[in-house]
Amino acid sequence: MINPAQIIRNGEAADEAAAIQAYDAYRNASPETFPDEVAARLLEGEHPVKVFRDHRGLTQTQLAEAAGLKQSYVSQIEAGTRNGSVDALKRIAEALRVELDDLT
Repeated sequence: MINPAQIIRNGEAADEAAAIQAYDAYRNASPETFPDEVAARLLEGEHPVKVFRDHRGLTQTQLAEAAGLKQSYVSQIEAGTRNGSVDALKRIAEALRVELDDLT
C-alpha cells in the first residue's frame, strides 16, 4: 500500500527539483538587469528610448548611426513628437540591445 505521506514528499521533491531547474535555466540565460535609476525614470514617464540610450552611454547621433536613422528622427521619438515606425523602433531596440517591448 502507498503511504500518502510518501506521495506528498515525492510531490514536494518534484516541485523543488522543477524550481531549481527553472532557476538554473534563468541564471544560465544571463538576462540583463537594469539599475533602479533606469526603472525609476521609466516609471516617471520618461521616454524609454532616451532612458536606455542614456544607460548605454550613447548620444542621439551615435544611436541614430547604429540604427541607420537620422539624428533628428531619434530626437523626435525621444521628445514624443513622433511615434516612430515599427521598423525604426526595431532598429533602435537592436542598437540599444533591448527588446522591442521595452521601448513601447
